[in-house]
Amino acid sequence: MKNFLTLAAFFAVLSIQTATAQCDEIADQCEMNLAKEYISDGQFYRALLYNDQVAEFELSLFGGNTYRIAACSGMDSGNLVFRLYDQEHNLLFTSSDFSNAPYWDFVVENTMQCTIEAQLDLNKQQSGCAVLLIGFKK
Repeated sequence: MKNFLTLAAFFAVLSIQTATAQCDEIADQCEMNLAKEYISDGQFYRALLYNDQVAEFELSLFGGNTYRIAACSGMDSGNLVFRLYDQEHNLLFTSSDFSNAPYWDFVVENTMQCTIEAQLDLNKQQSGCAVLLIGFKK
């Protein structure tokens, strides 16, 4: 029994390391969508998703700034659907209206709390690491 538990723990650690490496690779790929004129907010928005799971990320957006949300899952664009909501949960944007565009630029007039939901496009991918990068224009 002890050997079984040791083996199970080994495979659990190995799968976590593999998922982390996959997310790092996707984040590197996703950075290309952030563009040089945007400065990263320095946060990591990542989630390992299966089937119809939805990841939620809370953030503050400051008035008077132009932002870019870059969203990736896998090495191909368009695998991730992301939605931006205001603090009353009113939908402000969904990438599904734009063929799951890998990024979106928007101007924030007033400072606000937001929620971003990320979900895999199940027609393209059943599981994977969702990576969101948020940047503001210099």
